[in-house]
Amino acid sequence: MSAVSAHHVVIVGGGFGGLAVAHGLKGTGVRITIVDQRNHHLFQPLLYQVGTATLATSEIAWPIRQLFRRRKDITTLLGVASGVDAAAREVLLEDGGRIGYDTLVLATGARHAYFGHDEWEPYAPALKTLEDATSIRRRILLSFELAERESDEALRRAWLTFVIVGGGATGVELAGAIADLAFVTLPDEFRHIDTRKARVLLIEAGPRILPTFTPDLSAYAHAALERLGVEIQLGIPVSECSAQGVVFGEQRLDAKVILWAAGVRASPAAAWLGAPADGAGRLKVAADLTAPGRPEVFVVGDTATIDAWHGKPVPGIAPAAKQQGTHVADTIKRRLAGDSSPRPFRYRHSGNLATIGKRAAVIDFGWLKVRGYIAWWIWGLAHIYFLIGVRNRLAVALSWLWIYLLGTRGACLITQGPPRNEPH
Repeated sequence: MSAVSAHHVVIVGGGFGGLAVAHGLKGTGVRITIVDQRNHHLFQPLLYQVGTATLATSEIAWPIRQLFRRRKDITTLLGVASGVDAAAREVLLEDGGRIGYDTLVLATGARHAYFGHDEWEPYAPALKTLEDATSIRRRILLSFELAERESDEALRRAWLTFVIVGGGATGVELAGAIADLAFVTLPDEFRHIDTRKARVLLIEAGPRILPTFTPDLSAYAHAALERLGVEIQLGIPVSECSAQGVVFGEQRLDAKVILWAAGVRASPAAAWLGAPADGAGRLKVAADLTAPGRPEVFVVGDTATIDAWHGKPVPGIAPAAKQQGTHVADTIKRRLAGDSSPRPFRYRHSGNLATIGKRAAVIDFGWLKVRGYIAWWIWGLAHIYFLIGVRNRLAVALSWLWIYLLGTRGACLITQGPPRNEPH
């Protein structure tokens, strides 16, 4: 027991994967240190609902210290990891600090990628953090406010034009939520503009939206979005984003709100360890989720890539990160008990889910496909179930019920300072 007590597990990242490791090691007697650059765990699947004024930030985020307040074996530190000294077994922090470890778990997540055009980020923000969501909410709501005061018709149209780049689940959910906001929630609140004249455009470079779903569910989502009033442009990539708008194909469109949902790039964990990575920067882990040649270093979630789903890469979604975290915790416990035999990770896919506005969704369980109103209820119940704490489940359920019945949203708040001429 003394060896176990002395064993120090450092988890970098308080997302789904990192927390799953911490939960899985409960009662083992190891010392655990969680390091994160933010003080909260974020339920990312509902982040877009903060960005579209459906939910408040406190309904989808929880302080990490609070989550583990009764776990005396866990120390939580606020800090930004900047590297790993693998030889010394230390995590390097941006402020010069160092944290020693016996076992290291890198769950540092990913950020959005602009495919070599990082200069687009100020004009086309993406959703990965609470700060991203509140900034996007500000841009969306402020565009209606500035359109209300604009006398120039061309500029007014630009303020009321919303472009979402990327037709995956996040892009589809953003487009549907913005359409609901413009066409259902806000029309009675403005006097000089008709918010129902807003233009919501979803641009996808591929041949269909929701490419990870089956073609029939993708086609249903396409038709459902169009019924909501969303325009969909397929097969043409965006070639420019600026303060004036976007260029796709040969067309230039004036738009004051552009949202990016087209790609992600992993944290630099692979570079920290000098390990091979894929095109998105994800570290190519061994079968047991360890870094190549580093059995004491595990890498999980969006930071890692592994072909553990019937020979295909594991998708970068919350259930996958949680399964990986549980697997790592089990492996650590077995090692401490003297069992060092390899334990390959195998991903079990539960299904794909995406919502389309507030009355439709698509769900692909593999053996069962559900669409429409019933799918929307299943989607909602599943997300409520995976929220942390009774209070948050009740708060989200009541917020959704209020919006569903009355069409009003209590989170339509413009923060981060007074209105300006440009939200960019």
